[in-house]
Amino acid sequence: AASGLARIRRPSSRPSSLDLARRLRRANEVAATAFVVGGSLFAIGAALAQAGVDATACASVYLVGGVFFSTGGYTSVLQVANEPSGERVSAEATWHWWSHEPRRLQWLSAVVLFAGTLVFAINLIDSFIEELSPSAADRLVWSPDIVGCALFLVSGHLAMVGIGGGWRFWRGRDLGWWIIAVNQLGSVLFMVSAVVSFVRPSSGEPVATGIANWGTLTGALCFAIAGLMQEFEHPLGPRRRRVSAEAQASA
Repeated sequence: AASGLARIRRPSSRPSSLDLARRLRRANEVAATAFVVGGSLFAIGAALAQAGVDATACASVYLVGGVFFSTGGYTSVLQVANEPSGERVSAEATWHWWSHEPRRLQWLSAVVLFAGTLVFAINLIDSFIEELSPSAADRLVWSPDIVGCALFLVSGHLAMVGIGGGWRFWRGRDLGWWIIAVNQLGSVLFMVSAVVSFVRPSSGEPVATGIANWGTLTGALCFAIAGLMQEFEHPLGPRRRRVSAEAQASA
């Protein structure tokens, strides 16, 4: 099964095993840094919103942070698409800019995460539209926010199942497990923020602006912290080698 999936990947270049390892390391650094910067900017945007700063200024900070989140999301897909199939990097390894491996939980998790960042982009762009009616705000801003948060939660759940090898989630000594767990906590806080951001038709005001801002701020900090932790996770480290080896063994 794994070999059949590998054949439908789209090759763009054929690096040596050393080059592939370097590219994976660089991709890990880019993804980690993107989530640190993106999470930090979201936290700053939420803090500014809580302080009553102009809505356009806050939206601008969120939008730049969203670009970094999308960058981290796509780079995560690159990491999964180019992970070695076993303990060692194959000498015939090929660098892929995309892959289609729906039977791999890690691939599904990365792609769903990336999709979530793109849906968030709709929410972030629509937030620049001024004088929206409550129904329009809920349709154009709130709805994409909810969908994006749901995709983040699904991505985190898939990653947790994937790293646990089933429904036994706890791997407290695994840095990769902690990265996923902290990200998932951030996703939960994002969802709380999104739910209470619903604009009431009767008043034209969100359900709980303060909770929404604090949920976004703390959730964003979780992603920034997880990104910082990812900086210390070797791209070919025990977590990724184990997941790849288990996938190969079950093929």
